[in-house]
Amino acid sequence: MDYESLGLKAGLEIHQQLDTGRKLFCKCPAFLRTNAPDIIVHRKLHKVPGETGQVDVAVEYEASLDKDFTYQGYSDTTCLLEYDESPPNLIDSSALDETLKIALLLNCEIYPISQIMRKTVIDGSNTSGFQRTVLVAHDGFLDISSGKVGIASIALEEDAARIIERDKKQVIFRLDRLGIPLVEITTKAQFLAPEQIKECALKIGEVLRACKVKRGIGTIRQDLNISVKGHERVEIKGFQDPRIMVKTVEIEIERQLSEIKERKILGDVRNALPDGKTEFLRPIPGGARMYPETDLPLQRISREKINSIKKILPKLKTEIRDELKKEGLNDELINLVLSSNSLEEFETLLQVYNKDANLIGKMVTLWRTEFATKLKKSIEEIKEILTERILEHVLEKVSSGTLDSAHVKEVLQDILNGKSVEQAVKIEKAGHDELEEQIQTILKEKPGLSENAYMGLIIQKLGAKIDKRKAFEIIKRSIKS
Repeated sequence: MDYESLGLKAGLEIHQQLDTGRKLFCKCPAFLRTNAPDIIVHRKLHKVPGETGQVDVAVEYEASLDKDFTYQGYSDTTCLLEYDESPPNLIDSSALDETLKIALLLNCEIYPISQIMRKTVIDGSNTSGFQRTVLVAHDGFLDISSGKVGIASIALEEDAARIIERDKKQVIFRLDRLGIPLVEITTKAQFLAPEQIKECALKIGEVLRACKVKRGIGTIRQDLNISVKGHERVEIKGFQDPRIMVKTVEIEIERQLSEIKERKILGDVRNALPDGKTEFLRPIPGGARMYPETDLPLQRISREKINSIKKILPKLKTEIRDELKKEGLNDELINLVLSSNSLEEFETLLQVYNKDANLIGKMVTLWRTEFATKLKKSIEEIKEILTERILEHVLEKVSSGTLDSAHVKEVLQDILNGKSVEQAVKIEKAGHDELEEQIQTILKEKPGLSENAYMGLIIQKLGAKIDKRKAFEIIKRSIKS
């Protein structure tokens, strides 16, 4: 498919919940409930004009459905704000700080002053009939393999209530999700191929995971704005699964081309389906559904605040990988260190003994797993014995020359078996006569092997008790004679 000749234009909107402990404009905890609610509220929502004085087309459509809305709440974790019976608190500072981190990682300009806005939403997902949102940053960029992708804007807003049950005339929502901080990242509409869209979505995901964001189903939602030449913009909701992103784009292009032939060129909001196809949801919103939040002051972000955030920016996983490679860690151990959340411990231990990064990588990941399997214990139980302080103590012995690095695994095994660090590192070396006798026995039992093979056998037999350099000298001498 020749995307350039088709005039493909596409941009992403990514909505990610932040994990800051509480909601954006109140002090209610930000987690989802599974037990039965103890408060039920029934509402009808009505259309209102935006700041232009007009009712938005999407709002008009939702109003025409004339639905009844039921809201489930809890006496201990939902407050009057969620029922639209109380004005909002000031914006949560932790959520704002995390949004600033994301904006700076995406090379954005921060707005020093911005107006918190109300976005008219009457599909029932907000009890008030609007969603509070504030622009935080603009004009950033992200590097992907084909070049720079522009970041148009970053906003911080309230998440919506979640649907528990619905039919054509009624929807039941739960208020536990309403108000959870949500960052919205909007790219510029400059993608010229579906592969670019997929790559950018994954790269933005990496940036988000470096910050304090919630994980799991429903915590991140991706939308795609897409059009071809001659067709109005279409917004695809739930553009989530990387495995079918390219397929979804290709099917949508074909659908728009078919509509152009039928002279149906109006854009709409559509829902992504598991097979890559989409279905109609509602008309696409216009610019007539925003108006200022009158209960809150202007949002001000000082240069001092921005500079303080810059000092604590997290590293991206790709940057961490490059740093670990420079330290000498192999790819397998890099994956283990990152996947087991052992990076901080690894970096701490590397300050104690920086001559062998792979040794430390094995200590905090691979060997703990092996010990857990061998002893039929959980990783957590192993970590309770082989704590960071214990590993640090062992490495101090290696660094001082008291312990050979080749014997570290055996020492850790002895510690798991009940020995103290001091007892475990006291390894009695085999005497010269004993070493010579054992090597000669192996040579007679298994003639014709290589030097390295014999070395492996003597290590297997005597373990940490041998002086490896001396053993290798005896093997070489004995083979030659």
